Amino acid sequence: MDQRVINLYDRYTHSQIGRKEFMKQLAMLTGGTAAAITLLPLLQNNYAAAKPFHSDDITAENITYAGVDGSVKAILAKPKGKSGVGGVVVIHENRGLNPHIIDVTKRIAAEGFIALGVDALSPFGGTPADEDKGRELIGQLDMGKTVQNYLNGLDYLRKAEGSNGKVGCVGFCWGGAMAGRLAVGDPNLQASVAYYGSQPDAVDVPKIKASLMLHYAGLDERINAGIPAYEDALKANGVDYQLYVYEDVNHAFNNDTSPTRYNAEAAKLAWKRTIDFFKSKLG
Repeated sequence: MDQRVINLYDRYTHSQIGRKEFMKQLAMLTGGTAAAITLLPLLQNNYAAAKPFHSDDITAENITYAGVDGSVKAILAKPKGKSGVGGVVVIHENRGLNPHIIDVTKRIAAEGFIALGVDALSPFGGTPADEDKGRELIGQLDMGKTVQNYLNGLDYLRKAEGSNGKVGCVGFCWGGAMAGRLAVGDPNLQASVAYYGSQPDAVDVPKIKASLMLHYAGLDERINAGIPAYEDALKANGVDYQLYVYEDVNHAFNNDTSPTRYNAEAAKLAWKRTIDFFKSKLG
């Protein structure tokens, strides 16, 4: 697919342009409104096309825990018959706790961790089915309270039955940025993994005590522009980090429900690195 189309969709999904302007520019790139409408489903996430993850070796249930202004909704997934294991908070993209992120949460549990997929849109009643509405609501969240809700999620995992008290987090896109915020905000965090997320301010880097793993897409110019300053600050402050740039792949390359941006090879490699990292830090 034309990279200009993918870049345009990225601008739209990250609220840099509205839907009307997006469709106008998409029509210009594709040769008309009819072609734009035909192409749109290929750009959008398709949860029905992706095979839901299933494992008989885990349990999964919807739970709530105490947040700043009420209960926070989440899915809690655990490996069966195991105790003394690390915990991982899973942080969704800017659409909310959708089927893809629920699958990621279960996959992490299948690797032997207690996984908590938190719904940041809990203050609005939870993630809506309409992704455009979800993106709109994400923009209305109080960031300070949202960060605290995730910090509470880390504490929930530390005290969860079967936990060894060690916790990490992994986030994607909006969640990748949140993973950085949690590393800044929780000095007791053991591990933070960010997939194509915007970076914390350099002034906050001295607060980071966690080990970091950072995954970036080579074609993701918007996010990658922040890498040099962030890496300089990480080095200057002696932060333990690993940084990987996957060449010739797009933002959201890990999302197998996004047919135009998913890259199976990069996703598989990044996932292996992520799980090995958690095993080394949370075991």
